[in-house]
Amino acid sequence: MTLHVDLFYTMRSPYCYLSTPRLAELCGGYDLHFALRPVYPLAVSDPSFFETVNPLFPPYLMKDTRRVAERLGIPYRWPRPDPIVQDMATRKVAAEQPYIRHLTHLAQAAAERNRGLEFVVAVSATLFNPEIEGWDEGDHLATAIARAGLDVDELESACRSEGERLEAAVRANREAQLAAGHWGAPLFVFEGEVFFGQDRIEDLVWYLERHGLRRRSG
Repeated sequence: MTLHVDLFYTMRSPYCYLSTPRLAELCGGYDLHFALRPVYPLAVSDPSFFETVNPLFPPYLMKDTRRVAERLGIPYRWPRPDPIVQDMATRKVAAEQPYIRHLTHLAQAAAERNRGLEFVVAVSATLFNPEIEGWDEGDHLATAIARAGLDVDELESACRSEGERLEAAVRANREAQLAAGHWGAPLFVFEGEVFFGQDRIEDLVWYLERHGLRRRSG
């Protein structure tokens, strides 16, 4: 029996990105499905976060994510451009957020086509690719979407014509995330049990094995 885990994921979080190779590996080896539920980063869902966060947090985040990426052997550099439009000197977040809105709507549309994990694996790898200076330019994004097994034109068309509905779905994901008992991402929820962070994946696997997780035959 396939076990289903809700995956609350933001398209800006480096920790979300760093979790994706392991999640893909798990789905390849176990009878397991991660149901993507994309949410906005805290910079958008809670703009006051950066007004109150300790100023030591951003530089530590950069150091820690570089270290984790190096340990895991995952190519990594902060996306260019940043998916969030933000003045890094003042930490003020802009009212208009075209990049993260579009990426999150694309992710929601991919999830609705049962290709959510494939989407975040491919697209996040493009965003954080050290060799890509402008992920929003040329065919970088289109190539990643196609690599996820999705029709690029159809997905983009859905985002244009169904923007309000996709936005409502993303906001519903946020409500479900908070109702589960946490605000961060990546967040894994299985039958009411909550696991936060890419460093809790092994705990998640341990818990799932106690609840019937089995390796795929062959």
